[in-house]
Parts: sequence; C-alpha cells; structure tokens
Amino acid sequence: MKKIILAVTGASSVIYGIRILEKLKENNIETHVILSENAKKTLVFETNVDEKYIKDISDYYYNNNDLSAAIASGSFQTDGMIVSPCSIKTLSGVANCYSENLIQRACDVVLKERRRLVLMVRETPLHIGHIDLMQKVSLMGAVILPPVVAMYNNPETIDDIINHTVGKALDLLNIENNIYKRWT
Repeated sequence: MKKIILAVTGASSVIYGIRILEKLKENNIETHVILSENAKKTLVFETNVDEKYIKDISDYYYNNNDLSAAIASGSFQTDGMIVSPCSIKTLSGVANCYSENLIQRACDVVLKERRRLVLMVRETPLHIGHIDLMQKVSLMGAVILPPVVAMYNNPETIDDIINHTVGKALDLLNIENNIYKRWT
C-alpha cells in the first residue's frame, strides 16, 4: 500500500489540500496528515470543513509540534509528500533546512531520502526572494506546483479548476486518477 504525507499550511486555497486528501482516501492510499496552526484557521475562513473532518478521513493525523512522530524519521518509508497549499514561510523553512516543526522536518526527510516532494506554493505576486527559495528547493529535488488555472480544458466550475491541479499533483506522486481532462 502506498503511503503519502500530506501537509496543509496556512496559505490561501486549503481546498486543494482537502481535495487531495479525499482523493487519496478514495484510492485507498495510506495518509499521514499534518495541519499547521494557520491552516486550521484558514479552514474556518475558506471552507465548511473543520479539523475534525480532516482527522476523521486521515489514516494518521499528527500534531505539527511533534518532532518525534514516525514521519520525522528517514527510516519510516513513504512514497512521497505534498504540501498543499504551501506557504512562503514553509517554503523558506524547507529551502533553508530549518526544521522548526513537523511539516518542515517531514519535508527535509523526504528530500534527504530522495523521495518525491511536491510543494503547491501559493503566493502572488512573487518577489525575487520567493523565486530564489523555489529555485533552491528545486535544486534540492522538490517539485514546485503552484495552483495555476489551466484553460485548455474549458473549466465550467470551480471544482473543475481545483480538480485539474489536484490531478496534476496526484500524477507527480504516481497516483492514477481521472479527475481532470487531459490534453489529447
């Protein structure tokens, strides 16, 4: 069984993290989930979902301050990690190997073990500092996947837009899906 770590940080667009978790659950993939404190707040502002819902559909749910969690060790094998959305604060911690919390530590572990790390960086506009951080983590092996709207698939709903980006993220983790229209 595949094991995926999902972290949700306090950047806007937490719906992407929620949808990814739901799709992982539908595909019987073991989920290891962490919410930052700001993600918990953003859930309230942007969705009708609360932390209890996330806990209920997660296989394993971790406190972001628990640096002794299994996912903080390279000996705990996973198939990768996605941070969705990824705040600039989290991006900065990862880029600078600063493991202040479990999200940053799990990212660092995934990178050092040469596993797939997908960061859905959510910020706009970007200044050179943001771009430098993205370059730095890319050189370390992470994949930057900003939630950018695609129009070639003629989205009709917000769900179409969300599903397109979520499908791309799942593709990067080698998880089969058909939740978005592929280019033919």
